[in-house]
Amino acid sequence: MSTTPFTVPVAPDWEALVRCIRRQGTPLRVHHIELFLDAEVQEAICQRFGVTEGLDPTDPYFDLKRQVALQRFLGYDYVRCSVEKLDMPLHRSLISDTAGLQRAAGRSYMEEHRGPITNWAEFEAYPWPDPRQATTRALDWYEANLPDEMCVIASGGFAHFAEYVTWLMGYESLCYALYDQRDLVTAISQRLIEMYRIVLSRILQYDRVKVVWGSDDMGFKTGTLISPKDLREFVLPGHKLMAEMSHAAGRPYLLHACGNLTTIMPDLIEDVQIDARHSFEDTIETVVQAKERYGDRIALLGGIDVDFLCRGDETAIRRRVRETLHRCLPGGGYCLGSGNSVANYIPLDNYLAMVDEGRRYAS
Repeated sequence: MSTTPFTVPVAPDWEALVRCIRRQGTPLRVHHIELFLDAEVQEAICQRFGVTEGLDPTDPYFDLKRQVALQRFLGYDYVRCSVEKLDMPLHRSLISDTAGLQRAAGRSYMEEHRGPITNWAEFEAYPWPDPRQATTRALDWYEANLPDEMCVIASGGFAHFAEYVTWLMGYESLCYALYDQRDLVTAISQRLIEMYRIVLSRILQYDRVKVVWGSDDMGFKTGTLISPKDLREFVLPGHKLMAEMSHAAGRPYLLHACGNLTTIMPDLIEDVQIDARHSFEDTIETVVQAKERYGDRIALLGGIDVDFLCRGDETAIRRRVRETLHRCLPGGGYCLGSGNSVANYIPLDNYLAMVDEGRRYAS
């Protein structure tokens, strides 16, 4: 028999979620949002609370039915989905995983020194994926079977303009190339823009897609990974195109981007015209501070700091959730969630306490 850690029931309502993101008034309840939950976290929740009871593991669509069941159980109004088989080989380093919900295959990190493309010969030889050949199995199934009160947030596997320029070249190689191979950086950037233009045009054909969420880390604790000038040349045009396409189709465009982006926030708001910003770290800027600075122009998402979720106790987590909602929820334009994502090293009960306190707020 399934159980629940939550004291207040929540019914999905994607329309109210979108109104909240669009800052169309204080929502009737808190809406929750996450870029993703690590697979280990998802499995632990399903196992502990019997989320998949009644589902057939041999069903060819078990993975999608499981995702719907999990999202509904947690109180989310959506599932995240994109196209499949858009793989791009990269150089990674692998180490063992020491998280509480350990990743058996280990934890991988991107190679910073040298990526697969550092010269024109490697650019020409690289196995660039054809976005027209990417598959849409999950989108097709959700379009036909997702419960009416839920929507698809288009997210995962696309709009990684800064990240893929960095990953394909290697961060160190990119820094040199910005001085002596700018034509190669331009070529990679343009290839990515065209690829993601095709991907998004395909995604936007699905009516159940109501929100588009780009993901592209651009900074670190004190600044951007490359200069604001170079971001404006090689990265922001891609996001501007994604936002224009989303807006033309009547969907808001959200941006997940880690790091201190103070120097380019005016560009993101006024030129790119994002509708919401996600990813906040207390050592850079709290979501409350961001709400005060930008909340009259864009929505702010998440912001319960990941380090705090790892180290805090339940009482402190619940108190911070209430304080954040008190400051950020009025008028809309705020959804509750972690500062980044629900990583497998966050104690599971701490994450569940955050979600439960959001459900209880103003109930």
